[in-house]
Amino acid sequence: MRLTRYGHACVRLDTPDGAVLLDPGVLSADADLEGVADVLVTHEHRDHLDVERLVSAVRSGVRVHTNTEVAAALAKDHDVTVHAVEPGDTFEAAGLSVQVVGGRHADIYDGLPGCANVGFVLGGTYHPGDALHVPDLDVETLLLPVSAPWLKVAEAIDFVRTVSPARAHPIHDGVLSDFGRTVTDRWFELKGETDYRRLAPGESVEL
Repeated sequence: MRLTRYGHACVRLDTPDGAVLLDPGVLSADADLEGVADVLVTHEHRDHLDVERLVSAVRSGVRVHTNTEVAAALAKDHDVTVHAVEPGDTFEAAGLSVQVVGGRHADIYDGLPGCANVGFVLGGTYHPGDALHVPDLDVETLLLPVSAPWLKVAEAIDFVRTVSPARAHPIHDGVLSDFGRTVTDRWFELKGETDYRRLAPGESVEL
């Protein structure tokens, strides 16, 4: 299986049976939809969900899997039907068994943003979206959020240590400068207790 990292929180997984794209938002215009049959969306925020592009993809035959709140909004506002999922559900994408975990977006302040957020574990790879939910599953590759209004580095270090993956690749770093990425990466390299490696936008790695 090949993992390709795009801007911010978007990654693509290519398998012998197809390709799946996770969280192609407005900060991920570089994301390649060619050959993608399934798109997984963790939650409603624009940095994870480019509605216009996603609706066009659905109308061209791409299958979208997302939480029930996003699915209902797409049906109501854009008259498209997608696969609504909840934590505990299992489905198949690109020949991989996908397990849905989590449930809610991490709080920023005063209970906000208070929206649904589901994580996806597929092929041993875990994309948590905007949350630090620890799944009761074996994770080989963690897509690790490293910067957000809802996150501090110490929490993310605790998260990666608790999940205990074989490797971690940073995501959710669109608000960081080059210097900020260097400083943040150094903390995870020192304290993450895993094989931590940053992938440049468009870079791929075999899993």
